[in-house]
Amino acid sequence: MYIHELSLRSYRNYDQLSLTFDHTINVIIGENAQGKTNLMEAIYVLAFTKSHRTPRDKELIQWDAEYGKIKGSIFKRNRKFPLEIIVSNKGKKAKLNHIEQKRLSDYIGALNVVMFAPEDLNLVKGSPQVRRRFIDMEIGQIQPTYIYHLGQYQKILRQRNHLLKELQRKPSADRTMLGVLTDQLVEHAATIIERRFKFMQLLRSWATPIHEGISRNLEKLEIAYDASVKVSEDMNLETIRNTYKEKFSEIESKEIDRGTTLAGPHRDDLVFYVNGKDVQTYGSQGQQRTTALSLKLAEIELIHSEVGEYPILLLDDVLSELDDYRQSHLLHTIQGKVQTFVSTTSIDGIEHEALEKAEIFHVKEGTIEVRK
Repeated sequence: MYIHELSLRSYRNYDQLSLTFDHTINVIIGENAQGKTNLMEAIYVLAFTKSHRTPRDKELIQWDAEYGKIKGSIFKRNRKFPLEIIVSNKGKKAKLNHIEQKRLSDYIGALNVVMFAPEDLNLVKGSPQVRRRFIDMEIGQIQPTYIYHLGQYQKILRQRNHLLKELQRKPSADRTMLGVLTDQLVEHAATIIERRFKFMQLLRSWATPIHEGISRNLEKLEIAYDASVKVSEDMNLETIRNTYKEKFSEIESKEIDRGTTLAGPHRDDLVFYVNGKDVQTYGSQGQQRTTALSLKLAEIELIHSEVGEYPILLLDDVLSELDDYRQSHLLHTIQGKVQTFVSTTSIDGIEHEALEKAEIFHVKEGTIEVRK
């Protein structure tokens, strides 16, 4: 899988842009605030229909434009087809092979992308929200219907929280609607949890040996799912559903007192252990970075195993954050099998044969010069 062509219109600081890419490694060089990360973001948006940098879509559109457009021509399963995302103040449109998709979840998965940026180093030491977003985005790529269940869960969660706040003010009010929303929430929560568990098993099977390789067999990585409800990976969907029903029945009064939903996938977390110790709390910076790198490399292999093709890899200003050994391990692992985009202020000091034949793009003030 690779992107052959990309064109932008009124996107961030690009008025008009049209580029063709090498199917191996493409290096985007430029000073800060010139547009190299905007280019990487555009590829990400083409895959996920939303940015990794901002939840506000209007920030993607040039301030004086009515809309922004991203078009890409990709090769997947030896077939070429177009993708298109249009962002306007009225919303988003996603087209797959010239056909507008009724739901964005029907579009996601057409292009598989793994991004590794400096903020991804916070995957280990950051908040639970960062780790939940990681797992949700990756499952959504290989199982697009997961995005539908997640969206429905979040919608019902907002409605339920609103009702709980009303019941907090009027404890004697009828609770019938709360029961209805709870049942709806449980249905989607159980599906989300079941799919997260399956994904965790796959991720663990790839990340553990990769981590051992990077650490020269000195460290063993373990990944655990920290659930807010006592569910486990060996439970089937029906058992998870019943466990959730029991939990919500048990905590209903407490939720009304607090005015919010106290359990569910939105409160879960991932925990990483290296040699039996929690990396977030006790790991060194090197161990935290090795764990983050292992997870990203595991993503690549996991998507390949599920989809049948390697995803596109975006390395956004991250090589300079890794030491020489981790840089070398990363570049060696992806060499020759993954179309890769590397953004950096300079490749000086990064010595690896993978970069010797790379396509070089120089970015300055929203214009790009291509150098072989």
